[in-house]
Amino acid sequence: MAGPATGFADRTRSNGATRPRPARSESFLVRWLIIGVSLTFLFIFLVLPLVTVFVQAFARGIGPYFDALTDPDAVSAIQLTILVASISVVLNLIFGLVAAWAIAKFEFPGKSLLITLIDLPFSVSPVISGLVFVLLFGAQGFFGAWLIEHDVKIIFALPGIVLATLLVTFPFVARELIPLMQEQGTQEEEAAISLGASGLQTFFRVTLPNVKWALLYGVLLCNARAMGEFGAVAVVSGHIRGETNTMPLHIEILYNEYQFMASFAVASLLALLALVTLIAKVVLERFAISER
Repeated sequence: MAGPATGFADRTRSNGATRPRPARSESFLVRWLIIGVSLTFLFIFLVLPLVTVFVQAFARGIGPYFDALTDPDAVSAIQLTILVASISVVLNLIFGLVAAWAIAKFEFPGKSLLITLIDLPFSVSPVISGLVFVLLFGAQGFFGAWLIEHDVKIIFALPGIVLATLLVTFPFVARELIPLMQEQGTQEEEAAISLGASGLQTFFRVTLPNVKWALLYGVLLCNARAMGEFGAVAVVSGHIRGETNTMPLHIEILYNEYQFMASFAVASLLALLALVTLIAKVVLERFAISER
């Protein structure tokens, strides 16, 4: 079963030796008109906003910039963002590997439903994802009375933020692995088992090396989305300064309080993350192509 056209395997394949020949039927003027329109849109809607973030962040100099980043509320937001992203990435890594293995290697009832459910977070609004957990674990929710009775706090606390982030980032690792593992089939694993390798030896010496670049790429995307998630986290966090505010929420609060420079300073960290993600993506694809 073929994976989505945006998968890691498809991208590395398209960048490899089988790259399709470019169309040459258009005239020189049409070609450069298309290229010019593409670059203009890219500059206006991507490059210009990104540059604006850094310009505004350093508008008052380097001192106020670092003062904004070392503010106790900002430090708390950065630490919480890193903690939530770390937990979400690890759990998504485990789920992605297990789900991809099950879908690519076995036939079982409900397999198509599982694949559809993995894609569900892509089509559901993050706000709705957060609201689901409020309806389940909020004070008036399905488990609310039990949680209050046992003094367990999920909404407006770390568990709720992790759950919301986890749901939104659910597909990223699995969706990178599933098409690649389906394409590779089971021949190498069967050969290893026929030579006496155990299940774990087959996984660590055959399966994992074959999918390592796609796995790292999925982790990279998952981490970037987890750190930048706003809608789902905003619903379950309660916007408590120094406690449940992640970086995107802290940016919004600063901006609403007209602390524009501080807001852009924290936003520049997220923008920097996007740039690092882009560079890491290019590096991973180059490593993957070099091994093909």
